[in-house]
Amino acid sequence: MYPSHRGSFALLPGETGVKYLNPEELQRLTESYRNRFETPQGKRYRRRERARHWIIFLLLRYTGARLSEVLSLDDRRDLNFCEASVRLPTLKRHNRLAPSREVPLPGEVLGEVGRILAEFPSLRGHLFSCHRSTIFRYFQARAKEVSLPRELSHPHVLRHTRAIEMLRAGVPISIVQELLGHASLHTTAIYLRFSSKEIKMILREKGVL
Repeated sequence: MYPSHRGSFALLPGETGVKYLNPEELQRLTESYRNRFETPQGKRYRRRERARHWIIFLLLRYTGARLSEVLSLDDRRDLNFCEASVRLPTLKRHNRLAPSREVPLPGEVLGEVGRILAEFPSLRGHLFSCHRSTIFRYFQARAKEVSLPRELSHPHVLRHTRAIEMLRAGVPISIVQELLGHASLHTTAIYLRFSSKEIKMILREKGVL
């Protein structure tokens, strides 16, 4: 569990911190997406589009993938329901990186995918076909709805949040690197640098301060 305060993960002196959501903020944002999708009001095509946003949010939240990677997915080819995983293209890759990576998914996420494709068969093969600008606007609307600050109102904050969540849960940094598709371990290691405020909070949580 990472500290339950609004996060700005410190890097080096003078650098800008990595922005991430604390657990309570992440929960509020998730509920906003879920409630928006489940709202029965409106025309059917609007519910279909809200369903697409809900699934894209879940993939971003649980894979830590880049938005461009999620939007390039083909739900018929890249989702493995038997293995509960998704095959993500590693778009910012170097020669030594594989062109794709397999990332585990919670069964509930794939259950939501199945439920939505059953309700909207026309989305099959097009579930992730959405413009980046549309994703940004929808994310900002949900963030505003739950009173997130402007600096956290961007889909990329979910990538930082997932990285920190995994590392502080004890997932080895090399595995986090692989799941995020980082070319260098040094890139992943920035999530392990703590601000003085975070250090004090962690020490208090552990009962050593």
